[in-house]
Amino acid sequence: MIEVLLLLLLLPLLLYIAVPQIRKMLASGVCTSAIQLPGKVAVVTGANTGIGKETAKELAKRGARVYLACRDVQKGESVAREIQIMTGNQQVLVRKLDLADTKSIRAFAKGFLAEEKHLHILINNAGVMMCPYSKTADGFEMHIGVNHLGSGVTTYSVHPGTVDSELIRHSSLMKWIWWLFSFFIKTPQQGAQTSLYCALTEGLEVLSGNHFSDCHVAWVSAQARNETVARRLWDVSCDLLGIPMD
Repeated sequence: MIEVLLLLLLLPLLLYIAVPQIRKMLASGVCTSAIQLPGKVAVVTGANTGIGKETAKELAKRGARVYLACRDVQKGESVAREIQIMTGNQQVLVRKLDLADTKSIRAFAKGFLAEEKHLHILINNAGVMMCPYSKTADGFEMHIGVNHLGSGVTTYSVHPGTVDSELIRHSSLMKWIWWLFSFFIKTPQQGAQTSLYCALTEGLEVLSGNHFSDCHVAWVSAQARNETVARRLWDVSCDLLGIPMD
């Protein structure tokens, strides 16, 4: 009986010691690039929290001018000040962007083009998951409207892994599961590594269009590699948004 009680008392301490090591083991992908970014311009969507915030912080630390493209401008301004203080980089700017409204997207793009001549790094980080059924300002179902049509087509597709972020905020069940398995869930900083790897690692151009996970090219299904299906998706997406097909 005494041994059992002692084990129960020691269990929290053992978990406290073990958790960082468990997370480190699961977060196998790390961006090791030492490249600096003075004079470079970056845009990170959804940068006021989680993976986006950590990504923006790292880009600012390396000297880039970073635009935090956020729906909640007030929260974005607070994060921008935090990053400025932490990195010493004052070129961290906030601009309004609501991916659930194509008018907001076009206004953001127009404003950015008026401010900048070049965009060197684009991180389409913002997204939603398990929202209650709703539609965007343009009448699209929220998930496809924000995650696909709002973000557009990116050069690289990345999977950050299972990360402690606000993505699950709409689901009480997922919050409970995240809490239950919190020992095995990446921190936002760990979750940002693959995005940073694809943005900063030189020589990845030959791998354009691939899917990455844990800073490595990852396997995707045959359907995901189907060029005919991809072309059809592109054409349908352009038609829904009313933009010319190339």
